[in-house]
Formats: sequence, structure tokens, C-alpha cells
Amino acid sequence: MQRILIVDDEESICEILQFNLEVEGYEVEVAYSAEEALGKDIKSFSLILLDIMMGGMSGFKMAQMLKKDPATASIPIIFCTAKDTEDNKIAGLTLGADDYISKPFSVREVVARVKSVLRRCAQQPQAQVHPQRAQSRTEMDGDSITYNGLRLDLLKHKCYIDGQEVQLTKKEMEIMVLFLRNSGRVLSREEILHNVWSDEVVVLDRTIDVNITRLRKKIGEYGKFIVTRQGYGYGFDV
Repeated sequence: MQRILIVDDEESICEILQFNLEVEGYEVEVAYSAEEALGKDIKSFSLILLDIMMGGMSGFKMAQMLKKDPATASIPIIFCTAKDTEDNKIAGLTLGADDYISKPFSVREVVARVKSVLRRCAQQPQAQVHPQRAQSRTEMDGDSITYNGLRLDLLKHKCYIDGQEVQLTKKEMEIMVLFLRNSGRVLSREEILHNVWSDEVVVLDRTIDVNITRLRKKIGEYGKFIVTRQGYGYGFDV
């Protein structure tokens, strides 16, 4: 049975989410703070629903800790939060979150998102990392994400290569953030569409291809690290 951990300091939200997820057949545990959650056997959970603004440690800080620990880095995280600005969404995804739900939300939406993320993770092929790349060269913090000489400024929404700004469109920037925070993984088209074009009604596969082709050209020597896995999707440095 898949196990879900809900981390939120609002007891009423925890209760309603726990009840509805258990009805769907999941085993659910609740923690009312990040500190309480970290006292549990985190690696035993299949997914974490995580609030951002809590007393004490924030959800951002907890996610950062989990993603740095190899034992918990692969556990999918969905942020459920009232902080719904674009900057906060990008920051959350950069830290490694798999989805982002803004409060107030419908319980049906949360359940659907949980099922979708778990399904995507179950279908995700394991990338074969080259021995010389076994240690990731990607570094992340709350304000930027870097890969050697390639740096994304998440506050200014700008891309730099060796200190020189590279002009990226909004979608290209979002794709680059998604790739860097998932360095070493193959991302399916579904994942890319969900994270970059989630608000669009209809997006053709060709749209993804065109944007990634342009992105490869714009980032110069780093373009070779964006690779295509036929039948699966795209990956960065895999």
C-alpha cells in the first residue's frame, strides 16, 4: 500500500485530506510541523503533501533537506500552500517539488494531483548516469540554480553563462529550471507539459520540441547536455 505523509499546521486541512486519501486506499500519516515530520521514517512514504508557511521550519527548508539526502531525494513532494506567486512556484519546483497546489483548493483536485504524481513516478525510467557524472554538478539554493558556468537567477528570471546574460523567453526559462533541478533524470513529455504549460488549454508536442531546440541553441556549449530519449522524453546531463 502506498503511504502518504501530510505536513501542515492546520489541523482541519490535515483531517479532511487524510480522510479523503484513506477513502482512496492510501495509508496516511499526519504531522503538524516540519520538525514533527522529520522525526518520522520519511523514506517509508510514497509521497509528501507539504505546506510552506508553518511555525518553525518552513516547507521550503524541509524539502531542501529531503532532496539533499540520498535516502529521501526520490520521494515526490507536492506543495499545498497559500503562497501562490510565480516566484514561489518556481522556487518550490527548483527545490525538487513535483507539483504545486494553491490554497484554497478542492479535495478532489488534491486527490487527482496525488494520483497523477504517483503515476508519473511509477512510469519514470531510471536514467543511466555516466560514472564521471556520478556526483551532480548542479547546485541549488532559494535564489539561484547553477550547473558549472550556467546560472539561473530565480529572482530576476535571468540566465547567465560564464557571467554573460542569455536572453530566454518565459517558457524557455521554466524548461531550463525544470531540467536543472532534475539533472540526471529523463522527463516525460507529460511532466514537461504539466510543469511548464499547466495553464494552457491545448499544447502540441511540437511546441515542446521547438522550445527545446531553441533553448539548445541559446545556451551554447551547454546545449549538448539536453538529450532526447526516444519514446521517453528529454533529460539534462544523462
